[in-house]
Amino acid sequence: MWPTINASLNALSAALLLTGFFFIRARRVKQHRAMMLAAFAVSTVFLFSYLAYHYQAGAIRFQKTGWIRPVYFSLLLSHTLLAAAVVPLALVALARALRANYERHKAVARWALPVWLYVSLSGVAVYLMLYRL
Repeated sequence: MWPTINASLNALSAALLLTGFFFIRARRVKQHRAMMLAAFAVSTVFLFSYLAYHYQAGAIRFQKTGWIRPVYFSLLLSHTLLAAAVVPLALVALARALRANYERHKAVARWALPVWLYVSLSGVAVYLMLYRL
C-alpha cells in the first residue's frame, strides 16, 4: 500500500509541476505560485512517507533478471543522484521566489524544474518496475 501511495504522490507532484510551468508561461503568476507551493508540499509529504516506509521495510530488492535489470538499475541510479540534487535546487528556487528575487529564482528554476520533474516521473517508473512488472 505505501509504495503505491508514494508513487501517487510522485505522480501528483509531476502534474503540479507541469501545471505550474504552464501557468508561468501564460504569465498567471498567482496560479503558478499556488501550483509550485503545492508541488513542494506534496514532495515533502512524499519524502517523509518514503523515509518512514523504508525505515520499516528496509531495502527492497529488484528480483527480475535479463535485459530489464540493467535498465532498472540505470534508472534507479539516475533517479537517486538527481533526487539528492533536487532538494537544494528546489529550496533555493523557493527561497528566491519567496523573497521576490525573480531573476535569480528564474535562473535556478530553469535547472530545478526539469530535474524535479525527472525525479518525480522516474520515481513512478521505479515503482512500476519494482512492484508491478
